[in-house]
Amino acid sequence: MLHLLFLVPLLPFAGFVVLALAGRRLSRGAIAAVGAGAVGIAALVAIAVSIDFLASPPAGHAFGQVLWTWLSVAGLKVQVAFYLDPLAICFILIITFVGFLIHLYSVEHMAHDDGYARFFAYMNLFVGFMLVLVLADNLLLLYLGWEGVGLCSYLLIGFWHKHWYNGYAARKAFVVTRVGDTAMMVGLFLLFTQLGTLQIQPLMARAAAAWPQGSALPVAAAALLLAGALGKSAQLPLQTWLPDAMAGPSPVSALIHAATMVTAGVYLIARTNVLFDLAPSVRMAVAIVGAATLVYAGVSALFQVDLKRILAYSTISQVGYMFLALGVGAWSAGIFMFITHAFFKALLFLSAGVVIDALDDEHDIFRMGGLRTRLPVAFWTFLIGAAALAALPIVTAGFYSKDLIIDRALQSTQGGFWLWLAALVGSLLTGLYAFRAVFVVFFGPSRTEPRAGFRAGLAVRLPLIVLAVLAIGGGLIDIPRGWAHLQKLDDFLAPVLPAATLRHGGLAAAFWTTYVPAVMALAGIGLAFLLFQRRRQEAAEAQTSGAARYFLGGWGFDWFYHYVFEVPFLWFAHATSNDLFEPPVAGLAWLTRTGWRTLSATQNGLVRSYLFVIGLGVAVGVLIVVLR
Repeated sequence: MLHLLFLVPLLPFAGFVVLALAGRRLSRGAIAAVGAGAVGIAALVAIAVSIDFLASPPAGHAFGQVLWTWLSVAGLKVQVAFYLDPLAICFILIITFVGFLIHLYSVEHMAHDDGYARFFAYMNLFVGFMLVLVLADNLLLLYLGWEGVGLCSYLLIGFWHKHWYNGYAARKAFVVTRVGDTAMMVGLFLLFTQLGTLQIQPLMARAAAAWPQGSALPVAAAALLLAGALGKSAQLPLQTWLPDAMAGPSPVSALIHAATMVTAGVYLIARTNVLFDLAPSVRMAVAIVGAATLVYAGVSALFQVDLKRILAYSTISQVGYMFLALGVGAWSAGIFMFITHAFFKALLFLSAGVVIDALDDEHDIFRMGGLRTRLPVAFWTFLIGAAALAALPIVTAGFYSKDLIIDRALQSTQGGFWLWLAALVGSLLTGLYAFRAVFVVFFGPSRTEPRAGFRAGLAVRLPLIVLAVLAIGGGLIDIPRGWAHLQKLDDFLAPVLPAATLRHGGLAAAFWTTYVPAVMALAGIGLAFLLFQRRRQEAAEAQTSGAARYFLGGWGFDWFYHYVFEVPFLWFAHATSNDLFEPPVAGLAWLTRTGWRTLSATQNGLVRSYLFVIGLGVAVGVLIVVLR
């Protein structure tokens, strides 16, 4: 079955081609079958390939598949080739399986949208590029997938492009992530010129052999790759695009935030872990950025009033936990968090989509309330997702993954007290903002009634139920040592990712890293009950305070970037608008417009004109042949 690996990314691409070329001529049922079916079959193939890999592990616990040579020039040979190992298996299973559930949900959720075929075409293309990214055996092919998901994010965030704000949000995501992507591209140039290859495995081996730890070249290369990861994964200081990305439909938010684009940076750092181990200062920067981001985003989420923006900031915060894990050398813990986060974050966005749809596109949580009896499926699934996000002890998957990261933040030889403390504060904040949303939206008096006759169908309920089950039981693959000793995922990833080097802290350390995080999560939930259930009116009024408005705006990052970068650039562009280069450029634009008007005038719809031009062309052709 391993030889069928190429089908995993090919099937979503095939779905995109069919929908792009024939989508307008297909019925809605056929569009849904192609759109969801392409990703569903890809998920089945990914499962079959993974089972075959586990049953008969190939030599070196890795399987390579070369399809063709992409380019070969000046010593650079790049192949379209896929590389399957335990790390890639984790990602392709999550991308295809969770991606299929989101597509299935979209079949009903987007059923009345005019751009039905276009939506599924973009979604298929997004999944295809993400699969190329995680399966690529070389960094140039990975970069193709990297830019592909950036393009698709632009198309999907601005899907409802008739509203100006959606177009603005799409452009903002595209531009901000380009900052990191440019740095990453420079990093690829550096790696190739110094090591002579972009194939990931040979590249890592050459780097380890040629570069001393802590020397300038690995530090520069790792820093440039980190910049790319910060942009795609919306970490400080390139996080500003993600909250505005909520302009897209709810399934788009679920796909981007749960299983694909924002975790691309996590994959990149994990895949190039050898390079980051050669640059300890950059690896520590990964941990510090992750710790700072998870606190920043947790505070920001606590003051949002838009339901989807709360979840957007929670994504930034939870990816911050993943960066923290990678930065302290707990590689498998970061991947564990990626897996559980995909389950409960997709669940939260899809449940929120049901609420927003039922309330005729209402997003303000303080205009909701009392929905637990009116929308029971959305209530219970959102509650389970919020519990997993808040790391409710013992019973949720999010607890086991987050508890493991908090443990490693202190116990790893590369961790420390301040990183552990930031993770604990983040745990308290997560419980607080997650259950703030639960209590305000689903409890208390009703402010907006669901539209008459609204009821989620099977295509919506089934993904919610499956994800709810996974949000509860999906953490049992890797249980922290303070609770049990079941580390299946850690053992599975051992051939790819090095194990964390731990201190031996004894029972006292186990108490601080295992039981205190559980208490913090419960404290956050309890505090949310006191503030937003018992004192609901005071909480709503507090949103008008100056501090609340400051945190609502993301701590002024957009304001800072506007005045530091945008305003000077616009001033410079205006000041130089009449320089020596302007007339040639303006002339070229005039020539292009004139040519377009001339050529478009020939398409007048008059058959006689078309026949005359055809006849004239034939006559000229005959004349040329005769005169020769």
